[in-house]
Amino acid sequence: MNKPKVLISRRWPASVEAKLQQLYDVTLNHDDQPLSADQFRLALQNYDAVCPSVCDSLPADVLNVANKRCQILGNFGVGFNHIDIKAAQANKLIVTNTPGVLTESTADIAMTLLLMSARRGAEGDRLVRAGQWQGWCPTHMMSSDVTGTTLGLIGFGRIAQAMARKAHHGFGMKILYFKPTPADPAVVADLQAEACSSIEDVLSRSDFVSLHCPGGQATRHLINAERLSLMKTSAHLINTARGDVVDSQALIHALRNQQITGAGLDVYEGEPNIDPGFLDLENVSLLPHLGSATIKTRTAMGDKVLANLEAFFSGKPLPDRVV
Repeated sequence: MNKPKVLISRRWPASVEAKLQQLYDVTLNHDDQPLSADQFRLALQNYDAVCPSVCDSLPADVLNVANKRCQILGNFGVGFNHIDIKAAQANKLIVTNTPGVLTESTADIAMTLLLMSARRGAEGDRLVRAGQWQGWCPTHMMSSDVTGTTLGLIGFGRIAQAMARKAHHGFGMKILYFKPTPADPAVVADLQAEACSSIEDVLSRSDFVSLHCPGGQATRHLINAERLSLMKTSAHLINTARGDVVDSQALIHALRNQQITGAGLDVYEGEPNIDPGFLDLENVSLLPHLGSATIKTRTAMGDKVLANLEAFFSGKPLPDRVV
């Protein structure tokens, strides 16, 4: 029996690629260069399964290609706002994702950015590397405290709760959160967390605001100029969610004019094309989308995709079906 044909859009951990080669007639992306829209259209016509990553764009004009062979998009990542879900449904394409396995690693990066922004870590690193440090001084590079301050979370899912545990139990931070639906009472009690009635309430009361909401049209520019103006001038904004949740121009203006003290970003609008306005700011820490980038986590993500493909091709219920 012929093996199903599977396309992998980017390089995956070697152990996962080895499993793919055993199980499927798989095409790997050895050059690890992003595929074009036309390459994705051809893939949809020539493969049984296409496995994109969160950096790939699959809009309706790609998914609507004629003569499709593909039946399933095995997404490498939790977020799926890069896939036009309505178009996928209209084209009878199953979409799966990889939830649950990247919670702690992404929460670690959120805390890393919080600490970098608060204590001016990236700025200090640049100073030392440039040979400009002239020694310890009582007033040099004074920064913001973390311990005992208030962390506000926009969204209160797995990653936000993991960050809250690190912040509350590790740094004694007070936890505020906004979530449209009720949170697990046991989690709230463990964190001594306070639910806020609005995003605006979180923004105005927090020393650090961390974003943990999905991407997509409903949350595009959720953090805009008006909402940034509600934050304390001493506050920091952390984004490990999706780049388009924040209006880049509004954030650059707020940072440049000291409306807020700092920001830490792991995701960007239109990444990897970062707004150049961020690059000349000292009060923003910038990481290259490292949220899930540990060996253990990325391997587990690949194994999640494999589990979804195995279930699909054997006619079993899919463990991580989006649509």
